[in-house]
Amino acid sequence: MSGVAIQPTRAPLLSIVVPVYGVEAYLRECLDSIHDGVPAHETAAVELIAVNDASPDGCGQLLREYAADHPNVRVLHLATNVGLGPARNAGLDVATGEYVWFVDSDDWLPAGTIAAVLDRLRADRPDVMMIDHLRVYECGRRDVDVSSRLLRATPGVVRLADRPQLLRVQHTAWNKVVRREFMAELGLRFHPGWYEDIPFSHPLLIGASRISVLDRVCYLYRLGRQGAITSTRSGRHFDAFEQYDRLFAWLGQRHPDGRWHAELFDLMVSHFLVVVGNDDRLHPHLRRRFFRRVAEHYRRYLPGDGYPRPGGVAGLKHRLVGRNSYLAYAALRRVHRLAGRVRTPPTTTSTGTGAAPDPTEARPLVRTNGNGTR
Repeated sequence: MSGVAIQPTRAPLLSIVVPVYGVEAYLRECLDSIHDGVPAHETAAVELIAVNDASPDGCGQLLREYAADHPNVRVLHLATNVGLGPARNAGLDVATGEYVWFVDSDDWLPAGTIAAVLDRLRADRPDVMMIDHLRVYECGRRDVDVSSRLLRATPGVVRLADRPQLLRVQHTAWNKVVRREFMAELGLRFHPGWYEDIPFSHPLLIGASRISVLDRVCYLYRLGRQGAITSTRSGRHFDAFEQYDRLFAWLGQRHPDGRWHAELFDLMVSHFLVVVGNDDRLHPHLRRRFFRRVAEHYRRYLPGDGYPRPGGVAGLKHRLVGRNSYLAYAALRRVHRLAGRVRTPPTTTSTGTGAAPDPTEARPLVRTNGNGTR
């Protein structure tokens, strides 16, 4: 590892860590949105750390040139590719800010974001601050994420017990600004492999004594980019199973009384069902094997007192997973997809407020046994 040895004269309030790999077409927009978004009187309060994860394209050279023109930008060049999680760790290891924010290099920040984030951090001094985002498609359309409504009307500084719905907000690292010492207190690092946010994001909210919400769009999340894991067919989607193993191992150590287990179990099964049903992620020949692994995790982590299983078709899929009934699941999936092709799609606006149901809404607790039946 080598880097540009530009050290701040005093500890900044915020370190922004940007891991970089294969994003030459988007990198400058990301860096400019951060660097140019820092108010002139706040330059000492923010440090930008870009981590070149041995990117095979022109990102390395772009970063060298960018750092030469912007002295307050620090760049680390990793000798070998380590993946998103370890690249974030490399940036975290050299960060000096009181807070750290992990921004992905193919995304960017809207104008006014940095000033708003700094103001709220100073006002609330949270362990974790959650921010809102928009989903941006290659065609230019921008939608509100279906879980964003759960951020609304969060009063001041809260704990997760006060606002348990926050656990259902999209579980990514980039929608959370985290106090660095708090992260160390929890012993949290990013693990190798895909879906690295799973054992990182949920523990942050569970362990936090002070959570604040900046109910403002502070992040523009790019969808559909070639190479993004959500649009890449690969066996590496099986990494999700090990990441959930890590999450439940952490939970068992921190909360042996079983607190939050049912909620996380429900989220895990729902997440797996999103992956197994998505043609952009799994090749058809992998679908049955992935489903079998989901059923194994269902049996392994099923809470003894049940969990908040959803209703409708989603709940039926949960039950089929509990019974390890792949053929029934595959038949249901075919019927549902055929019905979707003939059904008139709900009208959505550019702000994403469509008629589609919100899968993240609070659910009544449905007691289930090991077979997924009532």
